[in-house]
Amino acid sequence: MRSSNPVFSRRGFSRDNAYAGFNTPPQAGGPTATQGNPYATGAQPTNPYAPGAQDLTPEQMQQLYGGQAAPPRADRMTMDDVVMRTAMTLGTVIVGAIVAWAALPVSSKSYGIAIGSALIAMVLGLVQAFKSKPVPALIIGYAAFEGVFLGVISEMFNARWSGIPMQAVLGTMAVFAGVLIAYRTRLIRVNARFQRFVMAAAIGFVLLMAVNLLFAAFGGGDGLGFRSGGLGIVFGIVGVVLGAAFLAMDFKQVEDGVAYGAPREESWLAAFGLTLTLVWIYLELLRLIAIFRD
Repeated sequence: MRSSNPVFSRRGFSRDNAYAGFNTPPQAGGPTATQGNPYATGAQPTNPYAPGAQDLTPEQMQQLYGGQAAPPRADRMTMDDVVMRTAMTLGTVIVGAIVAWAALPVSSKSYGIAIGSALIAMVLGLVQAFKSKPVPALIIGYAAFEGVFLGVISEMFNARWSGIPMQAVLGTMAVFAGVLIAYRTRLIRVNARFQRFVMAAAIGFVLLMAVNLLFAAFGGGDGLGFRSGGLGIVFGIVGVVLGAAFLAMDFKQVEDGVAYGAPREESWLAAFGLTLTLVWIYLELLRLIAIFRD
């Protein structure tokens, strides 16, 4: 199972980047070769997270469950699990940021610690992305080091533009609430076309930012100017919109995981994905507000 995120690819509730999580081609001789209408043949619906059931297509899942949720399971993921795990990961990020802000004054040494923490967080995130199962220690470790990075960076921004971190936090909360309302009211419909468009836009955005960073590192200044002035505002808005789109995809994955009876441990991946996306949105808003304040 794999999904997409603007920071890195992570395991989620879909296989091979397929929408809704179950359109992997059926294997010869697999369960889909003999299953017809389960209600016509007397067959019982199969748990999609049971061994061998991951080969079902969306149409076959629709036939098996009639568009309804999977049969109840004692160890299946619930929305409460996702909320609790997300609170734990985000809480760890916040605690790490507060400790870093209080203990590390603005200096070149603090900046070095921030970069080191970001690299460690990235490594932990990548290790988790390639794991077959969620590892809570990796996810919490990622959150802790990401918090240190955010705390130092936020303090540096605040030293130049007083109050900007709180503005970015409020903006992130507003984006989260807005996307959640739009998703629940179906103003945003996450489908295969939506996913392809968002992924194409995100790849282009990340490549442009990488090129801009290289020009800035070797040529000095603002590189190609994608992070300052008028272009900086445009790309900042694009970054926030992309983060909002990935947030909607995260909501869809959580909804599918609960509906299809994902194992309870998958709630850690849902929390990990939501944390990644919210960090992305916060950083984009921090840069965007800084441009306006400048």
